[in-house]
Amino acid sequence: MSTLRTEVERDLVLERKETVAEGVVLLTLRDAEGRPLPEWEPGAHIDLMLRADLVRQYSLCGDPGDRSRLQVAVLREPESRGGSSYVHDVLSEGESVRIRGPRNNFPLEKTKRYLFIAGGIGITPMLPMLAAVHARGADWRLVYGGRTRASMAFRDDLQRAYGERVMLRPQDEYGLLDLPSLLGKPQRRTAVYSCGPEPLLAAVESGCEKWPSGALHVERFAPKKDVTAGPHSTFEVELAQTGKTLLVSEDTSVLEAVADVGVSVMTSCEEGICGTCETTVLSGEIDHRDSVLNDQERAAGDTMMICVSRAKSDRLVLDL
Repeated sequence: MSTLRTEVERDLVLERKETVAEGVVLLTLRDAEGRPLPEWEPGAHIDLMLRADLVRQYSLCGDPGDRSRLQVAVLREPESRGGSSYVHDVLSEGESVRIRGPRNNFPLEKTKRYLFIAGGIGITPMLPMLAAVHARGADWRLVYGGRTRASMAFRDDLQRAYGERVMLRPQDEYGLLDLPSLLGKPQRRTAVYSCGPEPLLAAVESGCEKWPSGALHVERFAPKKDVTAGPHSTFEVELAQTGKTLLVSEDTSVLEAVADVGVSVMTSCEEGICGTCETTVLSGEIDHRDSVLNDQERAAGDTMMICVSRAKSDRLVLDL
């Protein structure tokens, strides 16, 4: 089987595992021989390859300038598919953990002002973002919601470091975040960054409908509701690099069809949220069903997540 794209994989050691809130553990990973770790920027995530059949994505929440360690925080999910329960109940300090990446679907853009809206464990990708914009002297504020104060990781660190720029709003004390007050009046040269559970992100997207195009940036930990729904018709895919042409049937993904003809593409979540399988599209009309690309990227029509997205046209040409 030919492999056209690869990513860095390496084994690290879990140096420390500590509880930082109710149901949240912080993992600190280092190279066993002290070699520098990959460079990354705020918003990036890595894959933790916990077992051959258990790969999960977690946002990096440490300092990008510290090449000696990588840090991720993991919430124990009540309806875990295996990842968070493995991290919380099985993974121990001193163990070897294989990682892949980093990659970044949630990059921090440079602008005049920032509004960060975090829900629960969605605070993690924002920690290095806050440090970066604060160091730059930008105008910013964070509104951080959670079920309870005790469940909100890094809350004390944030208030100590940034004071009144941070607004903590645990739901049992304040109710739901007051998004109409935050987003009701569109602001120029202001970027909105939001990460958290799907109901929050859907509400933020609704609240930003009248904001300038490109102002809103979101990161999802689960697919958007009903995003993969819709008709599944058969279409043709040409692989430009390998010269192969194949049919993608109604009950097969592009990723599966490509693998069936011996071409391997890096993949991880297979739900359209991690960006690992992003593939360049040379021609054809895409039926985007991922939860990664923004409206401008979709409109450009030159890339797709082949694990979930399909074709609106009868034929796609991929750079594979």
